[in-house]
Amino acid sequence: MKRGITIQERLKDLRTERHLKLDELAAVTKISKSALGSYENDDYKEISHKILVELADFYGVSTDYLLCRTENRNHPDTELTELHLSDDVVELLKSGRINNRLLCEIVTNDKFEKLMTDTEIYIDGHATARFRDINESLEVQRLELIRQHRLVDGDFYSNTLLAGEIEEEDFFCHITHKTWDAILHDIRKAHEHDIDSTPNISRAKEIALEIQKALKSPGDHIAKIWTVILSMLGIDYDKLSDEDKKTLKKILSKSPIIKKSPLNFRRKKK
Repeated sequence: MKRGITIQERLKDLRTERHLKLDELAAVTKISKSALGSYENDDYKEISHKILVELADFYGVSTDYLLCRTENRNHPDTELTELHLSDDVVELLKSGRINNRLLCEIVTNDKFEKLMTDTEIYIDGHATARFRDINESLEVQRLELIRQHRLVDGDFYSNTLLAGEIEEEDFFCHITHKTWDAILHDIRKAHEHDIDSTPNISRAKEIALEIQKALKSPGDHIAKIWTVILSMLGIDYDKLSDEDKKTLKKILSKSPIIKKSPLNFRRKKK
């Protein structure tokens, strides 16, 4: 998971949160669809101050939020003292040693409040007396069972009651562990399609599958193969010059695999 977010990603996130397509956003903001698309594109186009303010007003956020200078949409001027953070925590958050964005997702997860509540109950010992009462009651029953039936301590029946006794630490470790696992699962699920997340298949296999798909589809197969290969390298094939495209086609045509394929790379002489 990324530690930071780009302006392009922030603009796209704000638009998709409102379930708007580019043409719909263009209609309500009076900014051209092509311009809006370029602001969200990896080939970053500089945004004018006027457009920046218009988009910030439309989304109801500050320009600093759009420019990724802050993560705060609604509380840009919150005093640090209001948060009751210790100096050690402030230093840790400022140090860059941990992923603050990930930390924010953890604490805002809908299960985090339960995790904190259960943790606080355990640390403060609010349930200690309850566990002691349950265990003492089971122990009294176990000893009485042994006395009345002249059983040997450690037999099946006395061990059954012994197994019913609950250790407070074991109970809360189990409960908090389940909640923590659920939080991690939620966050991982939310980021499974992120570009920086590890794919289920290797990059090489992914390229091979895309090339196979290109070979099966109609049209200029050479161009499609280069489009796949170059896109993996962050290069837009369509933006190359005609001379570059001719050079690339010439290189691919030397492949013995492609030569044996039923594709026609050269026009037949009339």
